[in-house]
Amino acid sequence: MELISMKAHELHELIKKKEIKAEDIARAHIERIEETDRNINAFITFKPGEIIENAKKIDRYISKGGVVRDFTGIPISIKDNICVKDIRMTCASKILADYTSIYDATVIKKLNAQNYLLLGKANMDEFAMGSSNENSAFGPVKNPWDLERVPGGSSGGPAASVASFEAVCSLGSDTGGSIRMPAALCGVVGFKPTYGRVSRYGVVAFASSLDQIGPFGRDVTDCINLYNAISGHDELDSTSLDMKDKKDHEYKSGQGIKGMKVGVPKELMVKEVDSEVKASILNTIKILEKNGADIEETTLPSLEYALSVYYIIAPSEASSNLSRFDGVRYGYRDKDAQGLREMYRKTRAAGFGPEVRRRIMIGTYCLSSGYYDAYYEKAQKIRTLIINDFKKAFSKFDILVGPTSPTTAFRLGERMDDLLLMYLSDICTIPVNLAGIPAISIPCGLSSDKLPIGFQIMADTLREDNVFKAAHVLESEINWKITPKI
Repeated sequence: MELISMKAHELHELIKKKEIKAEDIARAHIERIEETDRNINAFITFKPGEIIENAKKIDRYISKGGVVRDFTGIPISIKDNICVKDIRMTCASKILADYTSIYDATVIKKLNAQNYLLLGKANMDEFAMGSSNENSAFGPVKNPWDLERVPGGSSGGPAASVASFEAVCSLGSDTGGSIRMPAALCGVVGFKPTYGRVSRYGVVAFASSLDQIGPFGRDVTDCINLYNAISGHDELDSTSLDMKDKKDHEYKSGQGIKGMKVGVPKELMVKEVDSEVKASILNTIKILEKNGADIEETTLPSLEYALSVYYIIAPSEASSNLSRFDGVRYGYRDKDAQGLREMYRKTRAAGFGPEVRRRIMIGTYCLSSGYYDAYYEKAQKIRTLIINDFKKAFSKFDILVGPTSPTTAFRLGERMDDLLLMYLSDICTIPVNLAGIPAISIPCGLSSDKLPIGFQIMADTLREDNVFKAAHVLESEINWKITPKI
């Protein structure tokens, strides 16, 4: 088997037995990136020389008796809104194009403790705002299954790097589906944990009450292991969950789903869901039933408003978070401006792309005097109704299931002039972020034009174990094979 097609847990076993070196794995992936990334554009920062040097350091560490952990020597790509010390961190924006991080995000510290191998910083929608990865100052990312189609956003680079065998695993961020949607469109596994289970310290904020870091992998096992590696309480993040007073349900492999109660919310099987996608989802639900799960249709009435609520809350929080990018402290600055106000205006106009400017303006309007009560406060009240609907559903069901994306990967440029259609891409994933619950997307089939379809599994807060149980059973039955065209 080629090294680039092996999964992290498979490579881990070979490294542990000293049958292969980290340098060999690194060289294989560097060769793959140099061969394919000119077409895919999954990476913003990629330094082959540094990768080889770091791989050699890992090999010396192992030769001296160092502990080989799950991701020791494993090549991982990191979304370019996550800080890695002394590495450029751009958020795919002109305003941060030359910014170098001065510290490591907590998730990077945790991976460093395992002696992982950083492959590079992966492309994304600018400041994580987008559903197609076409909003990058460094150019769009292409889908490895069809180079004329999008990989999904905003974590399109991380997803495409895993699907194209450029990276073994990846880290992305999920604000409204930005891990799960590209995972679905690229035919890989993407997991969004319970809000607060993974530290956001060192991750550039888009919408602080929605953002969550999570893993991409080519199978469920790699996603579970990477989630375990990066999760846990962090004193540097005030939203990080302290599990001392909470029950952490541990997942063990080999657990079946006999007797598991599965709800199918009719609000997720909306008219926008493509007929082929719907058919694949229904077939996958039958697999759950065949394995002993009890299936029942259910309703979460408030989900009807989730998209509207998201596009008030997320831009509002973004307008506050992105106010720090003013040309004064760091990042791009317009040097021809006369006076402070003009410098602010020109710096932001030139530094931010159109989608980021659009969301900042929407958010500023929603938070402005006279409109806060009408928009932001009302949206937060409806968000509470959505949370309560999920709580009610999980009092009866162990998991909820449905499509990850209403369609397969659409063509590049197809939705750039139809923003409503673009925003509808996230209609199935946004409710999960509003509720703060865990969810995974796994590949469940191919459309007639050979594009991946994603199946979404959701569970109650801190019930990642239920997500993993169902995902493992489905994965073993579906027997998915990644076959990109590049």
